[in-house]
Amino acid sequence: MHLGRLQRVLKLLTLLQTAHPYNAAQLARECGVSRRTIYRDLNTIEEAGIPVFFHRDTGGYEIHKTGMMPAVNLHLDEALALVLLASELGQKGGLPLFEPARDAAAKIVASLPVGMRAMLDRLARTIVVRPGPQAHHHALRATYRKVQDAIHHSRPLDVVYISFHDEGQIRTRIEPYWLMFNERAWYVIGKSSRHRSVRTFKLGRLKHLEPTAGRFQRPKGLTLEKHLGNAWRMMRGDTTYSVHLKFSPLVGPNVAEINWHKTQALSWDNDGAVHFRVSVDGLDEIIWWVLGYGPEVEVLAPEELTTRVADAARRMLDLYEEA
Repeated sequence: MHLGRLQRVLKLLTLLQTAHPYNAAQLARECGVSRRTIYRDLNTIEEAGIPVFFHRDTGGYEIHKTGMMPAVNLHLDEALALVLLASELGQKGGLPLFEPARDAAAKIVASLPVGMRAMLDRLARTIVVRPGPQAHHHALRATYRKVQDAIHHSRPLDVVYISFHDEGQIRTRIEPYWLMFNERAWYVIGKSSRHRSVRTFKLGRLKHLEPTAGRFQRPKGLTLEKHLGNAWRMMRGDTTYSVHLKFSPLVGPNVAEINWHKTQALSWDNDGAVHFRVSVDGLDEIIWWVLGYGPEVEVLAPEELTTRVADAARRMLDLYEEA
């Protein structure tokens, strides 16, 4: 019986992981194909990153021990937590480009005892992860993998980028240091030859990527934490501001329930209003968060943020008065 190619490759992987050494003729007989087809399939497996080699002593093909992860003994709560998290991250509407997490979860589930699988199925029906609105990622898989590979091999990327700040389309060479998913979209952070500094690029605006032959080395001591500093989210400004906001009793308790920033400090008035203090590098990101609370928040400091919020509110009012 002839197997489909996917079934055949999966069967090959199973055969190559057994203790019995199979040569090309034996593999061909097991799969019902020619030796030439087996050689092509073995090449496909190697291209997928699984190292296959011919062992002269045994006369058969084997998968190198580095090609597969060793079995891991998981406790029940560890397996359940990992599977539930990975399944939700990899599902449609979860963390974009994390479908491999879903596939890994499926493999773990398949290895669990029947009773544990039934328990997991019951738990999975009661847990839902609903992330916020996200950018479109359906066409970014190839871009994501290219950047990931460039980071792994420390290879710069020549890119064409659609920039809203640098006269539209630009060309630059990026030394990619990190991939980061922030709220709605994926970003690559690295040194840009055009800007001569570490910059953040949205993955969805990278229109062309070409790996170069060179190598780069990330500066010693540079971490993502150091690069972001006290940015409100991910765009670090040049000036550090001490921000003081007063939230009304209506929304104050909700604000206080969330850890918005690593530097935040809270205090309460007798009427239930919440004073929110934070130290941030730059105001461009936090201003939109403040505006989202409308009249339920008052900016007490710094004066620059007060002015910018008031200006935005006046411009908003002008829109409706003109209407």
